[in-house]
Amino acid sequence: MVAAAGINITKVETSKLNEMSLENLPFGRYFSDHMLEADYENGEWKNVEIKPYQPLLLEPSVAALHYGQAIFEGIKAYKNAEGNAAIFRPYDNFKRFNLSAERMNMPTVPEEIFMEGMRLLIEIDKNWVPSLPEHSLYIRPFMFASDPVIGVKPSETYKFLILLSPTGPYYATPMKIYVEETYTRAAPGGVGFAKNAGNYGGSMLATSLAKKQGYDQVLWTDAFEHKYLQEVGTMNVFFVMGNKIVTPSLEDGTILAGVTRDSAMVVLKEMGREVVETKISIDELIEAHKSGLLTEVFGTGTAATISMIKELRYKDYTMHFDTDNSKTARELKARLDAIRKGEAPDTHGWLLAV
Repeated sequence: MVAAAGINITKVETSKLNEMSLENLPFGRYFSDHMLEADYENGEWKNVEIKPYQPLLLEPSVAALHYGQAIFEGIKAYKNAEGNAAIFRPYDNFKRFNLSAERMNMPTVPEEIFMEGMRLLIEIDKNWVPSLPEHSLYIRPFMFASDPVIGVKPSETYKFLILLSPTGPYYATPMKIYVEETYTRAAPGGVGFAKNAGNYGGSMLATSLAKKQGYDQVLWTDAFEHKYLQEVGTMNVFFVMGNKIVTPSLEDGTILAGVTRDSAMVVLKEMGREVVETKISIDELIEAHKSGLLTEVFGTGTAATISMIKELRYKDYTMHFDTDNSKTARELKARLDAIRKGEAPDTHGWLLAV
């Protein structure tokens, strides 16, 4: 079968859904019946197809495995009370994906492949969109260099794929965070703003060390002084200081411009709160906590949505937060959830119906 967008379609004979439930799913462990795959060769995209989810056959010399030319996105689709599915802000992820591609010296993906391919893939696998509270369909577009050549240079061929993974809550409980001051996530002029695989691979040691001390994630600091705050784990971070909500600025290019981050800022302003994007240091944060001004800290991201933070530790100073009474984070999450689930008007045009 060939779709209107020129995408070849091969469907499974029997769905894996017949043998599993979409309740209480761990993040990123199960995948839907189909996936999208496309190849970049000789300066053009070709062989665009939706086919049964299956392993890839790759040469051991494939360039991405050796030199890290690989990028990805994270998007979610939700089901409303009528059982219809919609994707949350996919055009923003599409634009950011191609920004990452340009920074990593990779080809951009055309809208008709990324957007229409995604919509069509979800339409085929629409039964995989969970309807339970805190559940959603996680969408993972990704691209990697596929030249079977060992040599430090941009690849001439690439693969683009989209996978679908039904999932439950990412962080089920409020988190404990350790402020990182040894390892660095990103520096100005680097790739911190791009969603490339190396950013995440390079974060794992610091996270593992924090977990050994009883923490869930790290709060990254700048590369030069380990003083100015960046991201928390794989999320953007917000600090509630009185009626003001502060989040680290994107201007140095070290922080990912999160789609959920932007959504949160829009909704917070609609809640009547002042949102400030600025360079903020750990010293300022501690001072605000000691004075009683800092009352809430939370992270935002596609996978986690809104995640409350109950503890933040820097050196020997520990900040505790009453997450049971985190009014700002809870109201923000409720409002975003209502928009995603079609329970509140989508006044910003964030939802794309499948």
